[in-house]
Amino acid sequence: MKLTDILVRDACRVDLAAQLYQMLIEREKLGTTAMGDGIAIPHARVESLDRLLAVFGLSRAGVDFDSLDGQGTHLFFLLVAPGKEGSAHLLLLARLSRLLGSEAFRARLRQVQSTDELFRAIEEEESRH
Repeated sequence: MKLTDILVRDACRVDLAAQLYQMLIEREKLGTTAMGDGIAIPHARVESLDRLLAVFGLSRAGVDFDSLDGQGTHLFFLLVAPGKEGSAHLLLLARLSRLLGSEAFRARLRQVQSTDELFRAIEEEESRH
């Protein structure tokens, strides 16, 4: 299942699945959102959304996502912002980038087994900053 499918299903906006997937493909053509160190933060704006949406994906084996360091990508944070929204998604991108700068945190995320573990890991890492 694609992260876009999970995101739109959980947001009760299954009508957006194909549109969002295509928008993300077009965004990746402009330049990879795989930052290196096993991390990618694909993102897009959708006019019809009324709030910021996010979903986390984990590939233990790694995915060839055209990463800047040429390594496999394991951690995916997909962000979709409302088209009219100002800078909230930029603040979240900056926050994620700061948290993901820690190798120990990235290693912990690669081991999460549940949503609860994911949120606990994020909360504990944020408390360190």
